[in-house]
Amino acid sequence: MSQLLTVAAEEMENPLIPPIPELVIGLIAFVIVFGFLAKKLLPNINKVLEQRREAIEGGIEKAEAAQTEAQSVLEQYKAQLAEARHEAARLRQEAQEQGATLIAEMRAEGQRQREEIVAAGHAQIEADRKAAASALRQDVGQLATELAGKLVGESLQDHARQSRTIDRFLDGLDDSASKAEATR
Repeated sequence: MSQLLTVAAEEMENPLIPPIPELVIGLIAFVIVFGFLAKKLLPNINKVLEQRREAIEGGIEKAEAAQTEAQSVLEQYKAQLAEARHEAARLRQEAQEQGATLIAEMRAEGQRQREEIVAAGHAQIEADRKAAASALRQDVGQLATELAGKLVGESLQDHARQSRTIDRFLDGLDDSASKAEATR
């Protein structure tokens, strides 16, 4: 029975509440471990967290700085691009103006050369006409003198008489040609 009582006394104790000496030893051990962790581990954890926070903030600042720099480079690029387009438009306009001026100069030069060629052609035609008229006058005069000499029966070899006869004949031909042209 005494054993039964011991078992019954043991059964009366609450299994969830440990005995007081174990509770005190556990509490002292917890304080020692907690103090050790707070002294050694907590500063290292805080240090790592602080470094990570600084790295993140530094990364954000670097990203913002890089973004600001990229934005300024983009603005410079756009300004240079606009300037290059403006310069290209100006050069294109100058080239068009120079081309138009060159075309006008070439047309004027071509017109001048054409007029010179036409004038030279007219002068050449006039010179050829005069030479042909002179040669024709001599040939017609000589033929007319020979024919007149054969018709008259005497020689018309006298130069002065021959010139007067030829001139009268040719003047008559010129007058009849002028009258024929006027009637047209």
